[in-house]
Amino acid sequence: EMEARYTRKMQALRDEMDLRRKTELHELEERKNTQISELMGNHEGAFGAIKNYYNDITAKNLTLINLLKEQVEDLKKKEAVLEKEKAEVLLQNKELTGPLQETQELVAELQKKLVHYYRDKEALMNSKAHLKIAQKELKDLQWEHEVLEQRFSKVQAERDELYQKFTRAINEVQQKTGFKNLLLERKLHGLLNLLEQKEVELSEVVAASNLSPSALSLVSHKLEDVLNSKNATIQDLQLQLARVCKAHNDMLQTFEAKLTAFGIPLDNLGFQPLSFPFPGQ
Repeated sequence: EMEARYTRKMQALRDEMDLRRKTELHELEERKNTQISELMGNHEGAFGAIKNYYNDITAKNLTLINLLKEQVEDLKKKEAVLEKEKAEVLLQNKELTGPLQETQELVAELQKKLVHYYRDKEALMNSKAHLKIAQKELKDLQWEHEVLEQRFSKVQAERDELYQKFTRAINEVQQKTGFKNLLLERKLHGLLNLLEQKEVELSEVVAASNLSPSALSLVSHKLEDVLNSKNATIQDLQLQLARVCKAHNDMLQTFEAKLTAFGIPLDNLGFQPLSFPFPGQ
C-alpha cells in the first residue's frame, strides 16, 4: 500500500513537473519569438538606415565624380593654357637670362657694398664712441691743464722768490766766505812769515850767544814747544779753513740741485759761483 501510494504520488509529481515544464517551454518559446521579432525589426531598421546612408553616399559620390570630371576638364583646359604660358615664360626666361645674370652680378656687388657699409657703420659707431671718450678725456685734460697752469704759475712765483733768496744768500755767503778765507790766509801767511823770522832770529841768537850744550838743549826744547804750539795753531786754522770751504761747496751743490729741481738752467745765474779748493789740493 505504501509502495502504491508513493507510486501514485510519484506519478502525480511527474505529471505536475511535465505540465510545468511544458508551460515554461511555451513561455520561453513565446519570449524567444518576441525577441526574434524585435531583433528582425531592429535589423530591418538598421539595414534600411544603412541602405539609405550608402545610397546617399553613392549619390554624393556620383555627384562628386561628375564635379571632378568637370574640374578635370577645366584643369586640362587650364593645363593647356599654362603650357602655352609656360612656353611664353620659357621664351621670356631665355630673353631675360642675360639681364638676370647682370642683375645677379649687380646684387652680389651690392651685397659686398652692403657688408662694407655695415662694417663702415660699425667702425663709425666705434669711432664716435672713441670720439666721445676722447672728448671727455680732452675736457679732463684741459681742466687738469688749467689746474696745472695755475699751480705752475704759483710754483714759478715761488721759484722766482726762492731764486732771488738763493741769489742773495749765495752772494752774501760768497762775500763772507771769501772775506773770511782771505783773513785766514793772510793770518796764516803772517804766522808763517813770523815763524821764519823767529827761526832766523833764533839762529842768530844761538850763534852769537855761544851757549853751553845744556843751555842750548834747553832753549831748543823751549823752541820746539813754541813751534809745536804754533804748528797746532796752524793746523787748527787749516781745519777751520777746510770746514768753511766744505760748507761753501755743500751750499753750492744744494743750490745747484734746487735750481735743477725747479728747472732753472745754471747759466741763468749771470755769474760763475766760486768753488774753493780744500787745503792741500
